[in-house]
Amino acid sequence: MNQDYITPNSWSIIEDGFDVERVQSSESLFSIGNGSMGQRANFEETYTGPSFQGSYIGGVFYPDKTRVGWWKNGYPEYFAKVLNAPNWIGINVVINDEMLDLFSCKAVKNFKRELNMKEGWLSRSFEATLQNDVTIKVNVKRFLSLEHEELGIIDYAVTPINSDATITFQPYLDSGITNQDTNWDDQFWKTTNKELNANQGFIECHTLKTSYHVCTYMESHLFLNGKTSETKGKSLEKEMEVSISYKEHVAKGNTLSLQKYAGYTTSLNHDKSELVSAAKSVLKKATSVGFESLLENQKQAWSDIWSMSDITIEGDIKAQQGIRFNIFQLNQTYTGTDHRLNIGPKGFTGEKYGGSTYWDTEAYCIPFYMATKDQTVARNLLKYRYNHLDKAIENAEKLGFSGGAALYPMVTMNGEESHNEWEITFEEIHRNGAIAYAIFNYHRFTGDYSYIPEMGLEVLIAIARFWHQRATFSTQKDKYVILGVTGPNEYENNVNNNFYTNYIAKWCIEYAVENLRKVEKEFGDDYARIIQKTRLTNTEVDAMLKVAHNMYFPYSEEHGIYLQQDGFLDKEMVKVDDLDQKLRPINQHWSWDRILRSPYIKQADTLQGFYFFEHHFKKEDIEKHFDFYEPFTVHESSLSPCVHSIQAALLDRMDQAYEFYLRTSRLDLDDYNKEVKEGCHITSMAGTWMSIVEGFGGMRVKKDQLHFAPKIPKGWTSYFFKVNFRNHILKVEINHEETHFSLENEGELQIVVDGKVIEVKS
Repeated sequence: MNQDYITPNSWSIIEDGFDVERVQSSESLFSIGNGSMGQRANFEETYTGPSFQGSYIGGVFYPDKTRVGWWKNGYPEYFAKVLNAPNWIGINVVINDEMLDLFSCKAVKNFKRELNMKEGWLSRSFEATLQNDVTIKVNVKRFLSLEHEELGIIDYAVTPINSDATITFQPYLDSGITNQDTNWDDQFWKTTNKELNANQGFIECHTLKTSYHVCTYMESHLFLNGKTSETKGKSLEKEMEVSISYKEHVAKGNTLSLQKYAGYTTSLNHDKSELVSAAKSVLKKATSVGFESLLENQKQAWSDIWSMSDITIEGDIKAQQGIRFNIFQLNQTYTGTDHRLNIGPKGFTGEKYGGSTYWDTEAYCIPFYMATKDQTVARNLLKYRYNHLDKAIENAEKLGFSGGAALYPMVTMNGEESHNEWEITFEEIHRNGAIAYAIFNYHRFTGDYSYIPEMGLEVLIAIARFWHQRATFSTQKDKYVILGVTGPNEYENNVNNNFYTNYIAKWCIEYAVENLRKVEKEFGDDYARIIQKTRLTNTEVDAMLKVAHNMYFPYSEEHGIYLQQDGFLDKEMVKVDDLDQKLRPINQHWSWDRILRSPYIKQADTLQGFYFFEHHFKKEDIEKHFDFYEPFTVHESSLSPCVHSIQAALLDRMDQAYEFYLRTSRLDLDDYNKEVKEGCHITSMAGTWMSIVEGFGGMRVKKDQLHFAPKIPKGWTSYFFKVNFRNHILKVEINHEETHFSLENEGELQIVVDGKVIEVKS
């Protein structure tokens, strides 16, 4: 049974009532971020119940030494981990000498938590009766500034409501933190300096091994009934903690509040010797503006984001809440302003997957950022991979490839492979194809070809070289085969001739050569530079094309479909509907051996190929493969429902398309996979956007034109979205009677709707 405690609301995520069993799930769902840093929704005050603390800084990681029972040649030395950074949100709250702790209070009433997605802030309010019988009312609001990316702000207010009380606030910084996700329980941080002066505090520390230097800082201001309090703070210091204690007697019904300005300055952006002065500069700017003005600026920044990226749905509040939650988290996680950063599968909401970059970025996220931002944002994501090309070549060399062949990592922070499950590290090589496909997708959508001669062609050549070397010629089949792989469906390992892998390998080679010829013809200087750098010869190109043109694809004449891989039909073909629902999800109930022998598909695999290369196949081909594979798909990957939603919509199966959409949009809110306490599924959230725009809206790019085939779920009254197509801001409004297109900037745009050419003007 899915969780169902989030109040339906079109613009907010709301939790009413306090339940210790929900705390860790809510810490994930109510996470906040600003692209440079983020944090789980941990309580500011002390909480001794089950909790998963998490504050994270984009780009700061630790190489946690690989831990496996049996070492294999080629294993990476470490698994890259985003670090739980020093805690700056902490505020101990003491009422008449008793610590406020919701886990031990006599009673907690009127508890409400709200993540306001429209304006970009998190609030919490409650009434608590402590063991000393004092009842207080608490109101807290915090946000991470989009305007000042190193800054977070908290406003924490306490009102005694049944008696006078002596209230102590102790805002603190703590560098003595650890990751929940660690191989050896290492201490990741070393504290080197602490500083307290007046109402400010600073802790300097650096990561071991990677030597990222960070200053965690704070400044606090005390108010009584909204007016500045004259109470002076008392400085307190421990080995890895600094705090300031403010103590004041507060009459019943009066409100004592603390405003805390805090955050991180890092050696990613400053000289390591200047981190404290940089922090003081941030504090000076922030406190001169003040909490309320910073909050207004935050609202405006989010208004600007929503003006382009919002999808409005009329008539289905849960669907509306779901899509906005997904869009909000995507914008919190990645803003596109720093090409050194990328998008981890959990974003800033947890530590699973190490906060690293996966193929999810290229396969799922780039379409969202291309269409809702300036194209430079998506270009920065492509530049990230180009900057790591040398490391990708090194990764391939470690596995025995040569001559400039590149294998991009399954998991990375800095271009090095840092994943150590053999069936993924060595075998899930289809990720190389997603990198190449993103280059194709970017050019197709933006029309910006400049990336390819400048950077992209080098990437394409290196990937094509890998596929050339990875393929084996089978004398039995008289074709090239690719052996020992894991496709997108990770519930099958070490298979031969995975259709998706073979197909994208063939396409990668042909696409690389196609662009090689184009660059040779149209960008002579770039071509000469690239040939000199890569030492590519016509003989090698011919050998690559021989592999591509003679690739083997397993096929069933009986079913008239491509097989997911050799031997797929040898399995006991029991469909998902015939499974005992008590055994779902199977990854939490079955042994790995049983899963591997089953026909069950974790996520779109063959259908992933039909999604990417829809333009290569007829609609009846897609339908035949969808009908065969979907009944065996358990959708236990967050990346699965969106692809199926898009294809169901293409096939005019709107009830099924809507069901898949709702699952992907509310995957975390309703905790379908019963794991949301580990963090939210950020990269799959881009698939939710795709489900509406590409699925229901039917948006495609064909021959430099936008095409639409609009449909609408029967329970919706209408919906609308915007896309930035080659600097044309196109608004699409769809209801059951008609679809309306309008341009929001100057100019005109020719589009195709249900096969008919239409001119759209400002």
